[in-house]
Amino acid sequence: MAPRPNWKGFLKLSLVSCSVALYPATTTSQRIRFHIINRETGNRIRNDVVDSETGEPVEPEDRVKGYEFEKGQFLLLEDDELDNVALESTHTIDIEQFVPMAEVDRIFLDESFYIVPQDEVAQEAFTVIREAMRKEDLAGLARVVVYRRERLLLLRPRGKGLMATALRYKNEVRDEANYFDNIPDTKVPADMLKLAAHILETKKGHFDPSRFEDRYENALIELIKAKRAGKAPPHAPESRPSNVINLMDALRRSAQAERRRPATRASARKTNGHRKRSTARRKVKRAG
Repeated sequence: MAPRPNWKGFLKLSLVSCSVALYPATTTSQRIRFHIINRETGNRIRNDVVDSETGEPVEPEDRVKGYEFEKGQFLLLEDDELDNVALESTHTIDIEQFVPMAEVDRIFLDESFYIVPQDEVAQEAFTVIREAMRKEDLAGLARVVVYRRERLLLLRPRGKGLMATALRYKNEVRDEANYFDNIPDTKVPADMLKLAAHILETKKGHFDPSRFEDRYENALIELIKAKRAGKAPPHAPESRPSNVINLMDALRRSAQAERRRPATRASARKTNGHRKRSTARRKVKRAG
């Protein structure tokens, strides 16, 4: 079953517009989730919404958002007032600017969405916008109101659709100088850098997300299986840091270990090939 769109409206480029929908591009619904349980009764615990002064429960129809403009003084805002905030981006994704993707600092990237045309009439205009962006290798900057917050979006072609990545605002990104300024400037010896670069080279590969699993999630599953079967829960191996006395020696040992690994794999392939050839010769001999 297809997920519901987070937002419906229009994608606009100058005088060209088309109806589109915005869908979440990622999900965490497959993660294991826990309930809070009363240890005494085994029943789930329910969190009630209560008045902070009287302690009495507050029904959903009596709950309203409030902005604290002075200590203990709140301005009440109704849902329809929040929904009708006068912003064009409430109903329109208006592409304001195009930028090279290489200029976008990745620290500003947040969650991603898929933009999909909503009907046959919209498909032609949508395709024109998408292919023009692909041809020029540019990303679009636009705004949209999602979950009652205006988000800055970075739009890029992806397959037959567009991917919109929400961007953090400048005031949401912490200044790196507050964290990095105290790191001393250290001159790295050339031979040490060469050894480290060699280790990196032996570990070089291509990004393949299918190679990586959520090991913590898998460990939770094993824990649940063990407890249901009445077995002792599995224990994680203890991770002990190596005692690095000399960094250069540690780099040399690391480089030697990485050199041996490909040789071991090659030796295994050679052994398997030899076994296959021997088996084939025996079959030919029996046939003769």
